[in-house]
Order: sequence, then structure tokens, then C-alpha cells
Amino acid sequence: MMAGAPAVSVVIPCRNAVATLGAALDSLVAQGVTAWEALVIDDASQDGSAALVAARAAGDPRIRPLAAPARLGVAGARNLGIRAARGRWIAFLDADDRWRPEKLALQLPVLQAGAPIVFSAYARVDGGGRVLGIVPAAARVCHADALRGNPIGCLTAVWDTATFGKAEMPVLPMHEDYAFWLSLLRSGACATGLPQVLADYRVAAGSHSGRKLQAAQAVRSEERRVGKECR
Repeated sequence: MMAGAPAVSVVIPCRNAVATLGAALDSLVAQGVTAWEALVIDDASQDGSAALVAARAAGDPRIRPLAAPARLGVAGARNLGIRAARGRWIAFLDADDRWRPEKLALQLPVLQAGAPIVFSAYARVDGGGRVLGIVPAAARVCHADALRGNPIGCLTAVWDTATFGKAEMPVLPMHEDYAFWLSLLRSGACATGLPQVLADYRVAAGSHSGRKLQAAQAVRSEERRVGKECR
């Protein structure tokens, strides 16, 4: 880490998210751990997202607005944030999701003890915050485990650049996060899962049913692609 750098860099891609971004940032400000920076990447928003971030950054220097030079998509926007990150540990938070206040306080000691990736259980919630279900976390995930399906909730994970460097997400139409975790775990590293529910994943209306088949097909395609690479 650079002198005076934050411990954790939180990468937040943002596109037309003015309705939810404030709550995501509030959940970050509420963390018990304060040694973080938030890199909020505006991906060619056409609403008031950029103005909201600028206003928040004016009152909290830990919030760093970044503007994508053109529409990059989620993976491209995250990669822009990764390149600009100053912290040793990098985490992802989407503009419509939220962290629980104890998230970083529970994860940082595990990272400091040597875990290269730490993730946790999370809740699926509707637009009003009502819990729809809990997604549990396995205690340990290695590459062979991840080939059965994506076990790591992207909004819960923190990873160590001292282990993986400034790794970037592959730019894919879907499930770029799954491909990213597979690429990190392929090195032989294993991820540590915490049983606590440490984040809330907002389920947009119709998202589960409308994209269920497409998502399942994308996961199977990624499993086949990675499986071929590992032979």
C-alpha cells in the first residue's frame, strides 16, 4: 500500500442509479471500519447520479468520483475502478446493493491473517428492503468447488492485491464476476466464507424470473469454457 492509502478500496459501478446509490453509499459510511475509499465509476449515466456522487464526495474525501470515457458496461467500469484503487484489498459494491455495518470489521481480520479472498452469506431483498431469502456461504471454496457454480456473492467479496495483483474482470455479456473468481482461484488460492449475512442484494422486479434461463445457460457455458482451459 502507498503511504496514507486506505486499507480497502470499494469499487462501485454506477449507471442511472440515482434512486439507490445514496443508500449504497450510506451503508459504506456506516461501516465500523473507516479506512476505506469508494471509487464510484459513472458509466455514462443520464440521470442525476454524477451530481449525487459529486455532492457526497464534497463532504467525504473517501468518496472518489470517476467518469468512464464512454459506456463501458459493468465489467469495464469495475476495471476502471480497480486500476485507480489505492488500497491493498479490493471489494465490489453495486449501486443498488447495501452492506451491513459490521461487514468490513468481520472480514478485515481474516484478510490480515492471510486469506486471499473473503466473502460471506447475503440476503436477497426487494425494492422495499424485505428479505426474500438468504444465500449462505461455504466455509472454504477452491477452484474445483467453484466449477460447480458460482459460490461467491460479488457484493460480499474482498480480495488481496498482494496475492493477485491488479487482476481485472473479463468483459463478458453476463457473469463476468463468476469468470473473475474462477480466474483467481485457478492460481491455487482458496476463498474463505463467513456465515454471517453481511450484505443485501437488491432483486429488481422481474429480474429473477425474466433472466433465470439465460443466467443458467451463461453459467453452464462458463463452466464448459473454464473446464476446457484446465484440461
